Amino acid sequence: MTLPLPPHATEKSHVATWHGIALNDPFHWIRAANWQEVMRDPTVLDPEIRAYLEAENAYADAVLADTQALQKTLFEEMKARLKPDDRTVPSPDGPFEYFSSFATGGQYPRYCRRPRGGGDESVLLDGNAEAASKTYWDLGAATHSPDHKLLAFSTDDKGSELYTVRIRDLATGENLPDEIADTRGDIAWANDSRTLYYIRVDANHRPRAVWRHTIGTPASADDLVYEEPDESFFLALGRTRSRGFILINAHDHQTSEFHVIDANDPSAKPRIVAPRSTGHEYDVEHHGERFIITTNSDGAEDFRIVVARTGRLIIETAVTGHHITRLEREDGLPRIVVRSIVDGAEHSIAFAEEAYSLGMAGGYEFDTTTLRFTYSSMTTPAETYDYDMATRDRVLRKRQEIPSGHNADDYVTRRLFATAPDGERVPVSLLYRKSNPLDGTAPAFLYGYGAYGISMPASFSTGRLSLVDRGFIFAIAHVRGGKDKGYRWYKDGKADKKTNTFTDFIAAGELLVSEGLTARGRIVANGGSAGGMLMGAVANIAPDLFLGIIADVPFVDVLNTMLDKDLPLTPPEWPEWGNPVESTADFATIRAYSPYDNVTAKAYPHILATGGLTDPRVTYWEPAKWVAKLRRLNTSDNLVLLKINMGAGHGGASGRYERLKETARDFAFALKIAGLAAPPGGPA
Repeated sequence: MTLPLPPHATEKSHVATWHGIALNDPFHWIRAANWQEVMRDPTVLDPEIRAYLEAENAYADAVLADTQALQKTLFEEMKARLKPDDRTVPSPDGPFEYFSSFATGGQYPRYCRRPRGGGDESVLLDGNAEAASKTYWDLGAATHSPDHKLLAFSTDDKGSELYTVRIRDLATGENLPDEIADTRGDIAWANDSRTLYYIRVDANHRPRAVWRHTIGTPASADDLVYEEPDESFFLALGRTRSRGFILINAHDHQTSEFHVIDANDPSAKPRIVAPRSTGHEYDVEHHGERFIITTNSDGAEDFRIVVARTGRLIIETAVTGHHITRLEREDGLPRIVVRSIVDGAEHSIAFAEEAYSLGMAGGYEFDTTTLRFTYSSMTTPAETYDYDMATRDRVLRKRQEIPSGHNADDYVTRRLFATAPDGERVPVSLLYRKSNPLDGTAPAFLYGYGAYGISMPASFSTGRLSLVDRGFIFAIAHVRGGKDKGYRWYKDGKADKKTNTFTDFIAAGELLVSEGLTARGRIVANGGSAGGMLMGAVANIAPDLFLGIIADVPFVDVLNTMLDKDLPLTPPEWPEWGNPVESTADFATIRAYSPYDNVTAKAYPHILATGGLTDPRVTYWEPAKWVAKLRRLNTSDNLVLLKINMGAGHGGASGRYERLKETARDFAFALKIAGLAAPPGGPA
């Protein structure tokens, strides 16, 4: 089959001068001047830009046409591992238990309840009905009122993360006239069940104002409760487990400030907990007459409630009537510690596997001794437990079902450590089939992220089994920029130390080679968003280490984006990456590694980049410009593909199964370039 020639974007001179340095960006025109309008109405995209993106999509489809059967097979495999009518474990709240479920064949979750202890179930919100006739639909939040009579929910039908809040009468199933557009999606009820708090976004798509809505009144009459004066701070809403207070969290990536509102007084004004101080991060819970604060103040780099130890990061704190529970991580592994409020006695919950993932699941009730937590590993499907913090008994409430079958004994999970250039030990989690030959012939799929302090758990994934079953070794590089080894691990991978993220990832790849697990040039690297920036950077630094790069919604145009203060995330991102507008040093640092700015004439590995037209986080033009420049300068014959979802945003396609099709496409690309496109146990 003869393939069409790849598109080549027109070059148009566009020069901007910063700190005395002229930057010429020949593909600047791909950035829509009316991007704010495009977020709300994609049909207003400039025809020239649309034509280019559609040409790229058509080219990618043509190149991957020979994988269509494989993509379908992968999709059906991954779909068969999902329980069609799956549901969460019901969480009790007063007279009811609330849970979410899927209808067989349904793409979207249903928000449900039943009488406490069992009985007839009621569907309060059916995502499939709400999403009917829509190409994209996402449920931002769904929360019932304290009196259990109303349901507030927020939805986005474009992928632009502009959510509309609606209120449903649970007695009739009908929506009230109340409707609030252009919100962030957060919802918090006051205890009168008539007052609702939400966050509106401004013209530049930033969540900067908390409003109060009274049921039965028009949104135009809502009260402004709090407005954030600093454009670099975003707002989020929450509520204490005690239900005593509404929480307003103003934050960037290194500083937080909480304001609390008495949930029993609909007219209450917010009160500040602790004024913001650069570098001070804290979280708030409530018990009796006091607030319980998790903080990094007074030198507690890895946070403290009472005391903390360096390198042991406190991730999350939960407070109930008799216990304080914390989820912490040390040397890349999580653990749950339970502390009695009465006598201060502590104990931790033990687990046997070498590498695993833990999570604490929130509940509605405060006066309880039950802690719900989730556990999984790269070989063990997710398990949900109810743990009695007084008796220390645990009850398995749910084990993730794999309808098509899964035998954990067929797989191996391991944890290795790569040595970075500066001597740091970088954790690497591995998954492979026991039958896979470990002689260097197998390809490896290496995933990384490394930003915002987000750690990558060694958790179970049904999707990656389709790669592992076909001979891939799957690895996660727990690189700096996350908090896998404490808060220092995060600080050592941000701002002027960002390049540690890249060298850690390369060290992880080199480890896979030196251990004889794979060979140089047999590694397919993958990362998305900020992890996509990692992909662009390592492609520039060590292209010969990788067979291919899959960059999902990649943040690759770092310098131009951080210079554009009108974009939604730019001011709040300056603490993470640096402020090149004000600082010549930050400008030089970012310019030195920004993937788009550092594409040069060299032999690049195979590359697949993806994006979403209505993505407000990583705008579509970042991967589009990057691919255009790669096309111009790449000296290899390897594939360079761009796939833009013209009807979705940062998260890709909506729907439980539609997302699997995008994963199947990515995996088919990896299998194609690795020469493993044949199904397990047979020819293609």
